[in-house]
Amino acid sequence: MREDREVLRQVAREMRRAMTPAEQILWSHLRRRSQGTKFRRQAPIGQFIVDFACLSHRVVVEVDGRHHLGDAQDQERDRWLAARGFRVLRFQNQEVLMDVASVLDRIRAHLPPVD
Repeated sequence: MREDREVLRQVAREMRRAMTPAEQILWSHLRRRSQGTKFRRQAPIGQFIVDFACLSHRVVVEVDGRHHLGDAQDQERDRWLAARGFRVLRFQNQEVLMDVASVLDRIRAHLPPVD
């Protein structure tokens, strides 16, 4: 089990080095801890690696290319995460590239308001 976690962590490290342009743009905004939230990128959760996660508020953000549309593995992962209290928000690469402000607004809508 410990070896599995270490392998997952190593894969996550490699994924951080190979982020897509859309993931890089979104990360440049999420890393600023806007609204007092801390996001992690390519974060292992259980047996999965999610693109971005705010663990304190149980929000997962996925940035997907065309190959993810209707993907059964993604649906299974979303169900697994939801069963553990995570809200999964999915955005297409194009959405992030063309209108990151709108994507950020939709993410913020799932976070608690700032005092």
